[in-house]
Amino acid sequence: MQLRNSPSRYGFVSIVLHWGVALAVFGLFGLGLWMMGLDYYSPWRKDAPDLHKSIGLVLLGVMLLRVLWRFVSPPPPAPDSHGKFTRIASKLGHGLLYLGLFAVMSAGYLISTADGVGIPVFGLFEVPALISSIPDQADVAGEVHFYLAWGLVIFAGLHGLAALKHHFIDRDATLIRMLGRKA
Repeated sequence: MQLRNSPSRYGFVSIVLHWGVALAVFGLFGLGLWMMGLDYYSPWRKDAPDLHKSIGLVLLGVMLLRVLWRFVSPPPPAPDSHGKFTRIASKLGHGLLYLGLFAVMSAGYLISTADGVGIPVFGLFEVPALISSIPDQADVAGEVHFYLAWGLVIFAGLHGLAALKHHFIDRDATLIRMLGRKA
């Protein structure tokens, strides 16, 4: 399999970035929901949020790499069977997924740095707190993070359903191309 995208399929790098981000998003969502139910005496009360933040910041780096990669190796064009509406909806949908990801991560950063302390990433380095003076920063960012995360996961689920629709109903190569097989 080639590293870069071709006119007929996605390359290895795009596929790994796509599925890695999907796994991280759903994993972070599940971890976030589980964390919310932890009580004060849980041994995971501190470790789970630290893990969530570290994975989230790594995901931010991966997403920045993913955006850069789209310029280095543009995605293949939509299959010829797609009409104009489908092409526009696809571009808008992908744009909203990217925007949603960056918005969720920005809100998470604002929650974590509200007290002016940086965020350690797996104990290897620390991301500094650059913004910490917004009134009620942690509370407002927490609400935004919660609802954006739900919206992102629902929209990502719809994205997956659309890919399945293309595969099983339209019988086009949309899903096959993201699995690394030639259309």
